[in-house]
Amino acid sequence: MADIFPQGLLTPALAYTVSVIGSFLGLVFTSRARRASGLVRWQWLVLAALSLGGIAVWSMHFIAMLGHTIPGTIIRYDPFLTIVSGLVPILLMGLALHLVIQNQSNGRLLLSGTLLGVGVVSMHYTGMASINLHGEMHHAAGPVIASCVIGLVASTVALWFARHLKHNGAILGASLVMGLAVSAMHYTGMAGMHVVDPELTHYGAPNGAKAAELVLPLIVGLFVFLLICSLFLLLSSEEDDRRDYTRPSHRSTEHTVLRGQDPYAPRHGSPVTPLERDDPRPGDDVWTRRR
Repeated sequence: MADIFPQGLLTPALAYTVSVIGSFLGLVFTSRARRASGLVRWQWLVLAALSLGGIAVWSMHFIAMLGHTIPGTIIRYDPFLTIVSGLVPILLMGLALHLVIQNQSNGRLLLSGTLLGVGVVSMHYTGMASINLHGEMHHAAGPVIASCVIGLVASTVALWFARHLKHNGAILGASLVMGLAVSAMHYTGMAGMHVVDPELTHYGAPNGAKAAELVLPLIVGLFVFLLICSLFLLLSSEEDDRRDYTRPSHRSTEHTVLRGQDPYAPRHGSPVTPLERDDPRPGDDVWTRRR
């Protein structure tokens, strides 16, 4: 059996923290995407998909995998399957968020939640398939089914949060719940994993890369990329807000009448000619629009 907590609660706590950070960033980006349109909306959606699918789900999974050990077995990771396991939740997260924002019906929410749940579960077991070791890895049916159910429910709840929440306080609370759900899905699936020793004795390490050589650079690179993109978009959005604030609204100009633009006539007295309009009589200081 795999040792799920060989380092105590250090690795699960770190994985949970990363998942909460990714969830918070993703929900904040989604909130901005709901208020934007056009190209700006797509930019926020891409960042939200990277945060939720790449950090909250994928990064949490592989950080937690750093704490998994199998006694007497060397673990390596297949680079291709590792990258595929990260692309799947990011792409499906972006599609699900787009569907939910475009149509806020409950049917669309359930459809998007199912689609995203399939992506989260596929990410987990594709990531497990990327593990190379001397032996055969098997999964018990009960924990696999339970992890799939948790993944579907967590995905639907996450999309509901993304569709409704606006304030940072509520988003932070939702991020704590989402991080717990993603962690529960991962460790439930890992609880049913067991490895059968090979019939023949193998010497040396299996094919693949070490976690420190492959996974950690990908996670750090994703964090740096999101940070840079977030700063640029935040600065651009603040600049747009300043322009909108300084731009005169239509309400401020709809009642402004330029001199000589429309004919006016005094409410009392005889109509005036265009030459007299610039020099009204002292008694005729109340003006109305001529019909």
